[in-house]
Amino acid sequence: MNASFSNHSHSNLDLNLYTCGREACVGKHSYGPAIRSGYMIHYVIKGKGIFKVHDKTYHLGQQEAFLIEPNVLIYYEADADDPWEYIWIGFSGVKAKEYLNRTSISTDNPIFTFDQTHKLADCMNSIVSMTALTSNKDLLLTSKLYEFFYVLCELYPNLEITSEVKQQKYIENALQFIEQNYAYHITVNDVAKYISIDRSYLHRLFKQYLNKSPQQFLLNLRIEKSCFLLANSSLKIGDIARSVGYKDVLLFSKIFKQIKNCTPSEYRKRLL
Repeated sequence: MNASFSNHSHSNLDLNLYTCGREACVGKHSYGPAIRSGYMIHYVIKGKGIFKVHDKTYHLGQQEAFLIEPNVLIYYEADADDPWEYIWIGFSGVKAKEYLNRTSISTDNPIFTFDQTHKLADCMNSIVSMTALTSNKDLLLTSKLYEFFYVLCELYPNLEITSEVKQQKYIENALQFIEQNYAYHITVNDVAKYISIDRSYLHRLFKQYLNKSPQQFLLNLRIEKSCFLLANSSLKIGDIARSVGYKDVLLFSKIFKQIKNCTPSEYRKRLL
């Protein structure tokens, strides 16, 4: 069974499934030497075979998997006497390499194992089965692919991720959370809780990387968003205040004036 298709790659830019399938190979069946355009993971259900990459030959059997990276010359071949049957998924996207880097699976360590009853095997089997759907399958396929990566990161975590990379990821997640939730009555404590770190540590990271506190960043973002609404809509000041996370219109006006040196009404008049 071979499924090669376009899973709305134009809209699934972060992570996209572009091929998957299952095949029971005949003896000596091979692929390559050749390169692939995206990432692929093959999982051996039964039988044996070899995988060659970077002048290394790996002998694989049941419950072993191997990673193929894009634009890397590879070769793989089924055993002559006990040819393998495998299932595979192929994926691409701007976040694909980042997600793989969260695992210990890499160019130097492309082989890994898991039991056929493991959640990883279930994810791969589900992905292949879902290709038979006739409508909205891109939603299920993409969600299952993300689940696959989550389980893979939990099973094979990259224990060598530097503290700097971790810090940058904390900042990235914090900024994303603030951008998506500034319109609600969120606090710095909410941000810290979301990314599972202490508030004081979050404060130090913001000062280190952004030269401002999380509270200052949140206030400035809310005011900048309100300025846009003041300039590009006819919404009342109270409506704008609530739209950027302030239930108290007077508090909103006070903070706005502290930052912009004028009231929201004065700001709007200056634009006329």
